[in-house]
Amino acid sequence: MKIFFVFNGKSLKNISLILIAAFFTAWFLYIENLAQIPVFSTKDGPKAVYRGEKDLALTFNIGWGDEKAEPILDTLKKENVKAATFFLAGSWAERHPDIVSRIVKEGYEIGILGYEYKEYRDLEDVKIGQDIRKAQEAFRKLNVKNIKVLRAPTGHFDERALKIANRYGYTFVHWSVDSKDWTNPGIPTIVKNVKKADKGDIVLLHASDSAKQTAKALPLILKEIHQKGLKLISVSELIANGEASSREIK
Repeated sequence: MKIFFVFNGKSLKNISLILIAAFFTAWFLYIENLAQIPVFSTKDGPKAVYRGEKDLALTFNIGWGDEKAEPILDTLKKENVKAATFFLAGSWAERHPDIVSRIVKEGYEIGILGYEYKEYRDLEDVKIGQDIRKAQEAFRKLNVKNIKVLRAPTGHFDERALKIANRYGYTFVHWSVDSKDWTNPGIPTIVKNVKKADKGDIVLLHASDSAKQTAKALPLILKEIHQKGLKLISVSELIANGEASSREIK
């Protein structure tokens, strides 16, 4: 039995309009989604590194609190992890000099997480520079030397922030794998989020008090990394060990 479909001109026109509308709706949503992807570099100017070529870098942001940092340092020591990068807010570092000293003594890299928790995209250029200078001074007083890397306090930045950080001699560092530990989604979820990390990735973790599950998730994360045979290094080492990746600001 043969089946025939008959369409009149009006029906075809309506179907065409629906398909065109659907196409442009899908395209709009696609472009909107792209707009949510973090931006990383200017076309010919400073770059914000988000991954490298070799090995793996664990990074920990600390902006406030005094309860979670030391358990994480204890775990890193117990698991014999020799390299990690701690991005510290200058105001936090001033309040916790003993923890800062421990991070340095145990051989971990320190990066700047601004001075205060401020959204760089909302600040005037001069205010961004002031925040970075205040952080510099805080670490100078704590005798922390040779800081090479900087991360935006909120994780968001623009071309202006890249250029200002570059003028102060810092490499802007983002991340390629987000643990989302600050949302406290549960230890299995944090481990799952980091499980996709592979060679060259920069992993974002937190050691602020708001990240209540990170310390317990860390041994499981380290187990996964060891099973993959990945070597843990600092962000600066990752950047130095080959080509670092960045994306262009639009």
